[in-house]
Amino acid sequence: QVQLVESGGGLVQAGGSLRLSCAASETILSINVMGWYRQAPGKLREAVALITSGGSKNYADSVKGRFTISRDYAKNTMYLQMNSLKPEDTAVYYCNADYGRYEYWGQGTQVTVSS
Repeated sequence: QVQLVESGGGLVQAGGSLRLSCAASETILSINVMGWYRQAPGKLREAVALITSGGSKNYADSVKGRFTISRDYAKNTMYLQMNSLKPEDTAVYYCNADYGRYEYWGQGTQVTVSS
């Protein structure tokens, strides 16, 4: 069972940047889709950015052009570079690993963007 640990969250002013990391306890080569999700207070969890095993990337419309998802196989780590942050990006950000038949979640990291 893979364990996912997010880091990199924090408090930042609007317009600032953060880079989130998701470190996996084992190789990420066999993961079909890895992704970042977020959940703001009172809202449903939503997909922010996804990357497939083939390297295809998908982004929520609200973050296109501002966020970039990437991964490092050597470090078994996925990243989310977040630029031009807005107050509406405030949420708990979760890492997800989808193997197809099952999936795993990290514990989440808080991102707070002040106006």
